[in-house]
Amino acid sequence: MMRWGFPPPPNAGKAPVTNVRNSASGWWRPWLQEGHRCLVPVTGFCEWTDSQPKVTNWFALDETRPLFFFAGILRPFVGERKGDVDEHLLFSFLTTVPNAVVAPIHAKAMPVLLLDDAACETWLTGSLEAALALQRPAPDDALRIVASGGRNYLLPKADSAEERHDQIGGLFRTAWKRRDIAMQSAT
Repeated sequence: MMRWGFPPPPNAGKAPVTNVRNSASGWWRPWLQEGHRCLVPVTGFCEWTDSQPKVTNWFALDETRPLFFFAGILRPFVGERKGDVDEHLLFSFLTTVPNAVVAPIHAKAMPVLLLDDAACETWLTGSLEAALALQRPAPDDALRIVASGGRNYLLPKADSAEERHDQIGGLFRTAWKRRDIAMQSAT
């Protein structure tokens, strides 16, 4: 199982780092190389308003919440995570400045979105320079707010636990299939 959050850089506290913005940092450069990049399958993401009262806002490509990907990085880690001392595979994802849709809600950053097969392939197999060129805001028309306030799941409504399990499994099968296709085309 992959776990979200890299160990932090020295002198940066103990909390795992769940997203990476400073891709020029020597701390992150080894993990940005080909072979450590991954696709993080999502159907949307949540940001809290920067102002009070804090309100959740869920962003997706549209109301049907189709699959897309964050530009992720991964690494092995041996140690304790959530009480489990073992060998773990950790991931984090890149962020960038927000686009015009996200900025009014969360002015600091937004995830780097990979919205088509070419972007996914470049992220997985391209040169470091080509991959980092993807660290830019998504086009303004790519996202919309699909829900605000409360807890809103970003998968379509499921009628049973089995259906929800199938939906989540489908996300990961699609991510692995795209990764395998990109890896094959790179060889």
